[in-house]
Amino acid sequence: MRHLLAVAAGLVVLAASACSAPTPPRSAAPSATPTGPATLPAPTGAHPVGTTALYLKDDSRPDPWNLDVDARELKVTLWYPAKQRDGERAPYMTPKESQLAMRRYGITGVPDDTLSKTRTNAIKDAEPTGRKLPLVVLSPGFTSPMSTLTSLAEDLASRGYVVAGIDHTYESYATTFPDGRVAECLACDSDTDPGFGTGVVAGRAADVSFVLDQLPSKWDGSDRIDRSKIAMAGQSMGGASAMASMVKDSRVRAGIDMDGTTYARIPKSGFSRPFMFLGSPQHVPGGRDTTWERDWKLLTGWKRWLVLTGAEHHSFTDGPLMAGALGITPAHGVLPAARAAELTRTYVAAFLDRHLKSQRQPLLDKPSSRYTEVKFCPAACGQS
Repeated sequence: MRHLLAVAAGLVVLAASACSAPTPPRSAAPSATPTGPATLPAPTGAHPVGTTALYLKDDSRPDPWNLDVDARELKVTLWYPAKQRDGERAPYMTPKESQLAMRRYGITGVPDDTLSKTRTNAIKDAEPTGRKLPLVVLSPGFTSPMSTLTSLAEDLASRGYVVAGIDHTYESYATTFPDGRVAECLACDSDTDPGFGTGVVAGRAADVSFVLDQLPSKWDGSDRIDRSKIAMAGQSMGGASAMASMVKDSRVRAGIDMDGTTYARIPKSGFSRPFMFLGSPQHVPGGRDTTWERDWKLLTGWKRWLVLTGAEHHSFTDGPLMAGALGITPAHGVLPAARAAELTRTYVAAFLDRHLKSQRQPLLDKPSSRYTEVKFCPAACGQS
């Protein structure tokens, strides 16, 4: 099922979103002129940020989408605290990836390489620093590359986390491998198949377990990771995959689902590891997606269900931050891009600090006068 989505900044995109029933699109008018390259917000933590990419091959299973490939290839982007503040900034995406994104989003009137010129904050291949660092796995939405969660990844790394972002091959418009191959979205036309979402999250859970298996031997900085402190977060299908990965792999101690319909079935006996739902108003009790209500009853450990007033499906990604560069005027009434990024970063970090660093986080215990857009469900939020 294909939907015309409107991201929170008013950027209208044509994307396959089998994971979550998105809110109806709101109108967005082109700006007079694009504002130039987008700049991701600066990380809020104390550490400089480094980044590097790993390319892994799982010979134990065929690729679920490409029948001509007998092994699953994955690109994993790492962000981490770095020793240096100066150096070459990592690219947001390649010009080819930008071109494919523009085509999929139906954006015209700006150069095809516009998104590749986005300014990031992480230093490419910088030397890592720190010891006993918690690990956070990130998974993007269906059809989206890992780069769409870069702002969140950079912020977490600046706060003292190692972040492993997984590009789930053939499930987004572009994954570029070291030999120059670009894997496009073979799964995008399959999203009406029966059991599609369940199959996707099962495949992604296998990707996550494989990455956790391989990371110690594939990254020189892996000795800095405390492997007893692993969490996972994701947006849309990536959020659904966080739940699926936790059900499958006990190494993932805590999880966050950002606006994703869930597919993995929690055992009837319940699920006791910490979990947080963070979503748009479609996920209030009685809203358009009922899976959170179903799963909430089976979460027997620490849990939170937070809804952001004014948020839309892509408010938890970098998408809204790109609106000006693409010549798009934000739609009226939608949570502003900078505020959406601040809220996402703040509440994701608070959850991780509480459950991976054992730090008290009063922000997660009651509504905040500073972040009035955040509603605590199910008791304190109504359908809007």
